[in-house]
Amino acid sequence: MKTVRLTAAQAMVRYLSQQQNEDVVPFFGGCWAIFGHGNVAGIGEALHGAGDDFPTWRGHNEQGMAHAAIAYAKASNRKRAMTVTTSIGPGATNMVTAAALAHVNRLPVLFVPGDIFANRAPDPVLQQVEDFGDGTISANDCFKPVSRYFDRIMRPEQLLTALPRAMATLTDAADCGPVTLAFCQDVQAEAFDWPESFFASKVWKTPRPRADLDQLADAVAAIRAAKQPMIIAGGGVHYADACDDLAKFAHRHNIPVGETQAGKSALPWDDDLNLGSIGVTGASSANAIAENADLIIAIGTRLQDFTTGSWALFKHPDRRILSINVCGYDTAKHNAIAVTGDAKATLVELDKILGDHRAPAFDASLKSDWMAAVDAVTATPTSNNLPTDAQVIGAVQRSVDENAIVVCAAGGLPGELHKLWKASKPNGYHVEYGFSCMGYEIAGGLGVKMAKPDRDVVVMVGDGSYMMMNSELATSVMLGHKIITVILDNRGYGCINRLQMATGGESFNNLLDTARHVVPSAIDFTAHAGAMGAIAEKVSSVTELEAAMERAHKADRSYAIVIDTDPLPSTDAGGNWWDVAVPEVSVRPTVNEARKKYETALKAQRPGD
Repeated sequence: MKTVRLTAAQAMVRYLSQQQNEDVVPFFGGCWAIFGHGNVAGIGEALHGAGDDFPTWRGHNEQGMAHAAIAYAKASNRKRAMTVTTSIGPGATNMVTAAALAHVNRLPVLFVPGDIFANRAPDPVLQQVEDFGDGTISANDCFKPVSRYFDRIMRPEQLLTALPRAMATLTDAADCGPVTLAFCQDVQAEAFDWPESFFASKVWKTPRPRADLDQLADAVAAIRAAKQPMIIAGGGVHYADACDDLAKFAHRHNIPVGETQAGKSALPWDDDLNLGSIGVTGASSANAIAENADLIIAIGTRLQDFTTGSWALFKHPDRRILSINVCGYDTAKHNAIAVTGDAKATLVELDKILGDHRAPAFDASLKSDWMAAVDAVTATPTSNNLPTDAQVIGAVQRSVDENAIVVCAAGGLPGELHKLWKASKPNGYHVEYGFSCMGYEIAGGLGVKMAKPDRDVVVMVGDGSYMMMNSELATSVMLGHKIITVILDNRGYGCINRLQMATGGESFNNLLDTARHVVPSAIDFTAHAGAMGAIAEKVSSVTELEAAMERAHKADRSYAIVIDTDPLPSTDAGGNWWDVAVPEVSVRPTVNEARKKYETALKAQRPGD
């Protein structure tokens, strides 16, 4: 057996550089790295030696780097991923939030944080967390509940099994998610005689598990019997490359479609059967169909409470759920008719069995009524008042072409975008709402641009999320990956302020002006973005925003546009009740009144049937 002598870190990098996806392109787009104690000597030297064979990208914040890697995987429909390496201590724990985001959204990313010395000779080493009752614990154990696969590399030869296991998880349709290999820093530098065969190029094909025949039969029977069926398209439609199959299936069988946050853009916005977004942030058209549907066909969605209106949206007394998902964990939810299989393969097989079956007609006027509402709230304002989020969205929409990708995450903007954005092509809508993580936006936009360099990427972010994490704007400039960032300044956490007030509370500790302060906040976002190398300007109206967007498109590097917005209004049309617990006891009448309404609404929930 031929061998090659390499350090463990060199072996890991060489192995990862040889992994390919089914399109025979490298599975990994490289490694994000901030070096520190625990990874600079071992992994750092290995990455330097790899050069362009496994490119290294430097960020400014470990969580931001990880968000960029996750967005890259999402924009690639999980066919490509990235690695992220950090030091042993705070650098590692900075990534835990991102690991949770990837876990919730089922997106592949490989975390390689440095770890303690396996030989324990210098204990306690710099940045080491000491557990008084367990000598095996390190800070990296924080990753265990938010990793699909976790391993601690304490001997070089452990990589011979750990790396293939990691790849199997990253490429598995059902178990896909973050992998953490906590890499002991002394082991990184140890040499070992590796079998050369370990570094042979390998192609990882996307598995497409077929559904059980009995499950398919149950699904067909349910669809044939349904009088008012509806499809809910989730992110799994994108990951299975099933957008065209969904369109064919829906049109052949005359079944309207609603889209989740992750599923949005599965069908073009102007497709007659695309009734828009579903759930708490849903379109009135899609929600009206959902309320009366006797069969909900959930495809590639985990049916979280925003999608289902906390299980109060589906009101038909005899409604049933048909869950098509590659993950059996999801198909078992809520007593659904389970079809465990790949979305693309399952749609093709169901279509073949159903033949020319068509569902009864539904009220097609619902869509035109909804689009009229969308056009009204996104139109250019005629007053001099501060614009609403919806009006800013309308201006951005009018300023981009059908290939553009809009990126957003937490706060009120995702709800408005879910309702109002008109996505023309798959992956044109990239909103992280599974973990709803503030600070994802700019780093995520960078990752999207790295995955889709030929498409314009527009990041829409509120001032609150911008302040949480903005440093990867400088990285986008440094790397030459141009993104356009629209910063909506409503002076605080406007979304949560609205929720606070809607549940009977006073505006408290959300808007900057109602938070405790000695000096009023006066952040100059234009100067801040400009200091990071972006071209930046502030506009005072929606009309000026559209003109600025034109300048941004022509610019040679990342561009930031700041606009002041009104924190109070949101789109009244559409939407659905959402379970946000209101205090049972309060000295405030507004809270007591909100509690009464809450108790009434709870009676409409059907979470267990």
